[in-house]
Amino acid sequence: MTVNIVTGVGGFIGSHLAETLLERGEQVIGIDHFNDYYDTNLKRQNAAHLIKRDRFQLIEEDIQALDWVSLLEGVDVVYHQAAQAGVRASWGEGFRSYTERNINATQIMLEAAKDAKGLKRFVYASTSSVYGNAETLPTSETICPQPVSPYGITKLAAERLCWLYLQNFNVPVTALRYFTVYGPRQRPDMAFHKFYKAVLQDEAIPVYGDGQQTRDFTYISDAVAANLLAAQVPEAIGEVFNIGGGSRVVLMDVLATMEEIVGKPIRRDYREKAMGDARHTSADVSKANQILGYQPQVKLKEGLTREWEWVKQLYAG
Repeated sequence: MTVNIVTGVGGFIGSHLAETLLERGEQVIGIDHFNDYYDTNLKRQNAAHLIKRDRFQLIEEDIQALDWVSLLEGVDVVYHQAAQAGVRASWGEGFRSYTERNINATQIMLEAAKDAKGLKRFVYASTSSVYGNAETLPTSETICPQPVSPYGITKLAAERLCWLYLQNFNVPVTALRYFTVYGPRQRPDMAFHKFYKAVLQDEAIPVYGDGQQTRDFTYISDAVAANLLAAQVPEAIGEVFNIGGGSRVVLMDVLATMEEIVGKPIRRDYREKAMGDARHTSADVSKANQILGYQPQVKLKEGLTREWEWVKQLYAG
C-alpha cells in the first residue's frame, strides 16, 4: 500500500487530494496547523470527513515543529501543498509568516527528505505567481520567472530549494505551478468564493482594476489529477510543470457566465488595482501533457456551477 504525506490537508487542494488518495486505497498522513489566515472552521470542515476514514492519520502541528526524519520513515510520496497563501496579504508586516511557512518549512522537509531512502517522490505545489507579468502568453516553463508579489518571491525561493536538494542529494522532486485553482472548498479570500458569497448576501462584488484582466482557471479535480501524475511518472523527477485549465478568460466574461449560473445580475464595486496582481495569466500546458499525460477535463462553466452549488450549501441558513 502506498503511504503518502499531504501537508495542508485541511486546505482547499490538500483536502481534495487526500480524499482522492484514500479513494484509491492508499494511506494518507495529513498534516495541518489550521492557522487563522482564514476561518479555521472551514479547514476543520474540510478535514472532518477525512478523519472518519480508514488509512487516514491527522497530525495537527506546525511543519517546522515536527520530526521529519521520523515522519518520512516508510513514506512513499510527499505532496507538499501547505503554504502561506495570498498575494495581497504578503505585503508589509505579514511577510515574515510567508518566509517561515513557504521557505523555511519547505527547507526543513527537504533536509529530512535527503536521508529518506524509501521516498519515491516529493511533489511541491508552486504557483503561476512566480511568473509575474509574463510578456509571453500562453506562458511556458522556459520563461524566466519574475514575481511581482512577496508571495510569489517566497514560492519561487522554495522551488529553487527543491532543485538544490535534487542536484546535491537526489531528492526526487517535482514542482507544479498552479494557475488559479477553483471549485468546492475554495478559500474564502479567493475570487469565485467571494463573488458567490456576495451574490447570496445581495452585495456588490469587488473588481480590482477595469475587469479586463485575464486568468487561466484550473478546476480542482484537474489539479488533483496533476498531482497524481506527477507522483507516478518517472520522467517527472526534476521537472516543473504548468497546471492550467486550458483557456484564458477575461474577468468580465467570467462574471457574465456567473450571472447565467445564479440567474440574476451581479453588481460590481470597482476598486483600484491591487499591488502584486498580475494583469494576465495563461498556462502553456504542453509540457505537462507530453510528459505527464495531463489534460484538463472540466470546462469553466461546469466548474463554476459546481462551486455555486457548494457555496449555496455552505452558507445555507
